[in-house]
Amino acid sequence: MREKKVVLFIVEGPSDEAALGSVMKEYFSSDEVQFVVVHGDITLKDNVSLDDIKKKINEQIEYIQRRYRYNFDDFIRIIHIVDMDGVYIPSEDIKNADIEEVQYYEDFILAKHVQVIADRNKRKGDILFKLRKTGKIHEIPYRIYFNSCNLEHVLYGELKNYSNEEKQRLSDEFADKYDGRAEEFVTFISEPAIAVLGTYQKTWDYIEKDKNSLHRHSNMHFIFKNR
Repeated sequence: MREKKVVLFIVEGPSDEAALGSVMKEYFSSDEVQFVVVHGDITLKDNVSLDDIKKKINEQIEYIQRRYRYNFDDFIRIIHIVDMDGVYIPSEDIKNADIEEVQYYEDFILAKHVQVIADRNKRKGDILFKLRKTGKIHEIPYRIYFNSCNLEHVLYGELKNYSNEEKQRLSDEFADKYDGRAEEFVTFISEPAIAVLGTYQKTWDYIEKDKNSLHRHSNMHFIFKNR
């Protein structure tokens, strides 16, 4: 039996881990923190369906379990962090444009293939609803937390398509800013300008409404409640 229990973070990209890794390891210093990077949106990857999304997440847990030779009872929390990408906005606010990459704005989305994005949003929205109602995976406490429209929007305050190089540079700068200052990060992510108020489930109710999934919101402050 390990002395330290494992807190597992599931994130979308390496820049997510770069930005949040050090502050989470400091805050959860009494535990062993591990990150698994999905390299994309797990709710959309490999044609994942509503029926097999839990299996896909379980695969991430088992990967870390095998890699570090953990027992399943070594895990005490699964913290899954996802981008909203405007998933819940009305379909009429997805507008056609002759562009190659989807562009997100505070009030609408531009896309070359409107119906493709509308279908994507429906599928992702259904999966997120299932996951936010999921309390455990592999008998390990599980919760999913959102950033809207994405992590960069929340952390850096600007909604734009960042290049991978920009994401990495900004995440490194962000990590340096909060190095050794985990409590300051908790204060930042809990500010009313970012944090959605209410219970955990109420924050999800809020982000599902109107165009809130494009606006700068997060419920990551709940990561630090009720430890």
